[in-house]
Amino acid sequence: MTDRKIQNKTPESERAHFTQRTIDAPCALVYRAFSHPDSLARWWGPDGFSNSFKEFDLSEGGYWRFTMHGPDGKDYPNESRFLEVFPNQRVVIDHLSGHHFILTITFTVSGNATVVTWSQVFDTVDHYRHISEYVSQANEQNLDRLTAEVQRTRI
Repeated sequence: MTDRKIQNKTPESERAHFTQRTIDAPCALVYRAFSHPDSLARWWGPDGFSNSFKEFDLSEGGYWRFTMHGPDGKDYPNESRFLEVFPNQRVVIDHLSGHHFILTITFTVSGNATVVTWSQVFDTVDHYRHISEYVSQANEQNLDRLTAEVQRTRI
């Protein structure tokens, strides 16, 4: 992982946010919504945001560079690096720009549905506490948008 994560002695549970959603669709379809840039660009981010991707190399060590366009008219450049990629199972992302965090997204088969779990670990407890309310709302909206994208692609 990153040096920041290794050096932090505060337990992850104190500086992490967890979000989980069961999506009524096969795992391969849910993972496809994440792994295909055109699909991902449609749903990534909180309500009202859109995306322009510059680079999306979904491989271990690959970079994801894009701009989120906010409903306020502002642009938010983003850069991340993929630390782990296990198709249809898990993706670990080191979010390098702005608020630093490690995001682990897991895709777990549950009958005919998929459980998507996000574990977002911040560098410090203070940083997490400062933005936790926003993170909670934004992640729920993000998963709402993912669910809608998966349902759209089923048609």
